[in-house]
Amino acid sequence: MTEGNFVDYVKMHVNSGKGGAGSAHLRREKFVAKGGPDGGDGGRGGHIIARANPQLWTLLHLKFKRHIKAGHGANGGKQTSTGADGEDIYLEVPLGTVIKDTDTDEVIGEITDTEKEIIIAEGGKGGLGNDHFKSATNQTPRYAQPGLPGVERNITMELKVLADVGLVGFPNAGKSTLLSVITAAKPKIADYEFTTLKPNLGIVQYRDFKTFVIADIPGIIEGAAEGKGLGYRFLRHIERNSTLLFMIPADADDIGEQYRILLHELEKYNPEMLDKDRLIAITKSDMLDAELKAELTEELDKSLPLPYIFISSVAQQGLTELKDKLWEMLNKPTEKEI
Repeated sequence: MTEGNFVDYVKMHVNSGKGGAGSAHLRREKFVAKGGPDGGDGGRGGHIIARANPQLWTLLHLKFKRHIKAGHGANGGKQTSTGADGEDIYLEVPLGTVIKDTDTDEVIGEITDTEKEIIIAEGGKGGLGNDHFKSATNQTPRYAQPGLPGVERNITMELKVLADVGLVGFPNAGKSTLLSVITAAKPKIADYEFTTLKPNLGIVQYRDFKTFVIADIPGIIEGAAEGKGLGYRFLRHIERNSTLLFMIPADADDIGEQYRILLHELEKYNPEMLDKDRLIAITKSDMLDAELKAELTEELDKSLPLPYIFISSVAQQGLTELKDKLWEMLNKPTEKEI
C-alpha cells in the first residue's frame, strides 16, 4: 500500500435503526368472534458497531463513507409474533482505533483487542404489543407501544498505530533510513525535510526468531504541539509505544539542546509521554573519526541525561548494539515480576 493510501482520521454521521411498533391485533378465528389481544412486540432497531479487524492497518476503506444507517426493526404481528430486528451495521477498523463523539469530544471506546466490539449507536427498542397490557379490568386493550427512535451522532475515528518502539526526531534525522535498514519496510527516503508524511511501521527480526515493531512518524519541529510543521497530528501514533528512540544526527549544532526541544514538544502534547522508556541514538556517526567521537562522547556524558548509542544506518554501524538495547528495554521485568 502506498503512503498516500494511509488514512488515520475519518469523520462520519451514524444513525442506528428505529424500533418496530408493537401490534394491537385482536385474535380472530373461526368460532372465536371476539378473541383477546395477541399483538406481538416490535423488533429492535439495528446497532452501529465497530469491530476489530487485525488484517487492517488503515482507515482508508471508511474514508468516503460519510453516512452510515442501520436497518429499522419490523413491526410486531399477530399471534404474539415479534418483529424482526433491524440489520446491524459493522464497521471494521484496525487495532489501535479510538472512536470519539465529534460534537462532545467524548471517547466512546478504543479498539485494542482482536475480540473487541463497541456499539457506537444503539438501535431503538421495539414497542410492546397489546398482549402485555391485558388485565382483569382491561381484557381487550386496543393500543400498543410505538418503537423508540434510533440514535444519531457524529463520530470521529482516529488510528493510533500499535508499535513497541517509536522513532522521535527532527526532520531528516535518519529515522526512515534506520527503518529501511533494520526492517523490511520501504519508506520514502530523500535528502530533504518532511520526506515522511505518513507513519511507517516495520518489524525488526531479532535473535531466535523474536521480533518487535518500530513506528516512524513524520519529523517533529519546535512548536509542533501548537500545530507548526506537520503539527501534533502524528504525535498520537507514539502514545502507545512503550519505548521512545530519540534520533539526533552527529552533525547537529547542539545534540543536548535538540533532545530537550524534542522532549519538551512531547511533554506539551501529553505529559504522560515522559513516563516512557527513552534511548538516544546519535545517527550518521560514520562521519566521525575516532578523535571526534571521543571528544563528542566526553561532551555528551555531561549534557545528556540518558544512555546513548552511536549508529550509522548507511555504514551498518552500531545497529546490533541498538537492537540489543531496545530488546532489553522492551523486556525488562516489571515491578510485579521482581
